Amino acid sequence: MMQDPYYQEHIFFCTNQRPQGHKRGCCYSKDSERLRAYMKAAVKEAGLEGVRVNKAGCMDRCEAGPIMVIYPEGVWYRPETTEDIDKIIESHLKNKKPVAHLKLLNQD
Repeated sequence: MMQDPYYQEHIFFCTNQRPQGHKRGCCYSKDSERLRAYMKAAVKEAGLEGVRVNKAGCMDRCEAGPIMVIYPEGVWYRPETTEDIDKIIESHLKNKKPVAHLKLLNQD
């Protein structure tokens, strides 16, 4: 028997931190913690129920960061600004239309 998911959308935002100068870099040094906090507050302010924004450790796409992924769709994004976050909330979360120009592709 399949149960309904606890969250309709579950967002994992990489906030992994590596030592400064690490060859792969890290999402934390690319402002991911501030962007995650902004998204969490914006989702709450928008009154979106069933949406959870979580911190995540390394998701092994460090060079492409900052990164986030939205499940259950499994859509990966590379948001760089709060405006990018606003677009993702409006288009993906509210209207169920992924934001093509912000998507992180498999080869990235």
